[in-house]
Amino acid sequence: MPGATVVPVQRCAWGNSAPEYVTYHDEEWGRPLRGDDALFERLCLEAFQSGLSWLTILRKRPAFRAAFAGFSIDAVAAFGPDDEARLMADAGIVRNRAKISAAVRNARTAQQQPEGLSDLLWSFAPTGPRTRPATLADVPATSPESVAMAKELKRRGFVFVGPTTAYALMQATGMVDDHVADCFRASPDQGAPVG
Repeated sequence: MPGATVVPVQRCAWGNSAPEYVTYHDEEWGRPLRGDDALFERLCLEAFQSGLSWLTILRKRPAFRAAFAGFSIDAVAAFGPDDEARLMADAGIVRNRAKISAAVRNARTAQQQPEGLSDLLWSFAPTGPRTRPATLADVPATSPESVAMAKELKRRGFVFVGPTTAYALMQATGMVDDHVADCFRASPDQGAPVG
């Protein structure tokens, strides 16, 4: 319509900084995700991201999926020394020996969880209303739940799962909704900001 004003979409500020972030913010981040292999992928990617930009991981995600057999827990658990050498030579992914070994170890550990990885991780999701962050400065790096998750995962034999990584996983998979108050993705049923 001639003369119509286009109102820009309000999103979390980081979601506007690169095209890959726009897609990730709008279609994935903060949406509830379940399933053992799906959560294993996110657990691995969050570990690989440690010390790097999430944008780097998003751009390498297709290569990660190819290199790690679609993040099938059973497939990655079967990786041996030849697979780890192959991964260290793969320029399409983050080539960090400790993180590659951690992904294989975590797959083997995930296989041993009687309730499954998805149910284990979701058991730490907070319940009840939460305070909606007003700005990015109000978004925490950890929470009591992420500290508890990290502690339990480590107790069970998982590695590269500190409280900050656990909280990032919780944000990415919708266990918590940290979209800021004026973001179009902010869930209306989450508690209003507390003054």
